[in-house]
Amino acid sequence: MSEERYQQRQQRVKERVDARVVAAQDERGIIIVFTGNGKGKTTAAFGTATRAVGHGKKVGVIQFIKGTWPNGERNLLEPLGVEFQVMATGFTWDTQNRESDTAACLAVWQHAEKMLADPSLDMVLLDELTYMVAYDYLPLETVLNALRNRPPMQTVIITGRGCHRDILELADTVSELRPVKHAFEAGIKAQIGIDY
Repeated sequence: MSEERYQQRQQRVKERVDARVVAAQDERGIIIVFTGNGKGKTTAAFGTATRAVGHGKKVGVIQFIKGTWPNGERNLLEPLGVEFQVMATGFTWDTQNRESDTAACLAVWQHAEKMLADPSLDMVLLDELTYMVAYDYLPLETVLNALRNRPPMQTVIITGRGCHRDILELADTVSELRPVKHAFEAGIKAQIGIDY
């Protein structure tokens, strides 16, 4: 491709991008969902939360399921003022007790509702929320109402596999992570600082 044709093509691209930037004038908090069967949903969410903290934004984190694991993200972000509320039971297949899992979910959800009503929080991360809805520990309508009624400038990030279609529909941005290859499938143990 000649230099002149390259410049013409890039100019057309620039004009299209510039027009989209001008058209995007709505300013409000958004709902972001990281879902799918691939690795990296929580990592993507915490990357976004870390970016927000780096820009002086106030962030709150609710973690479902991962409550008993060492947490590098918490080690980094909590000293910077990020509040963490973690479901005490850890993985539901470890406890195998629906009643206690539901009670633990509802207890941490109370903190989530407070965060989702707090206009001082710029971002709330609901890590592994999708499982709580899928397992019927948390009523879908309760989640949808909290999301719809949050402060207008608050952004919410939701992670987990199998996100309910109503949450996907409400979301502004949805990314689906697809597994191509995973070290665990080859018998490689999950590693602190990489996998969790």
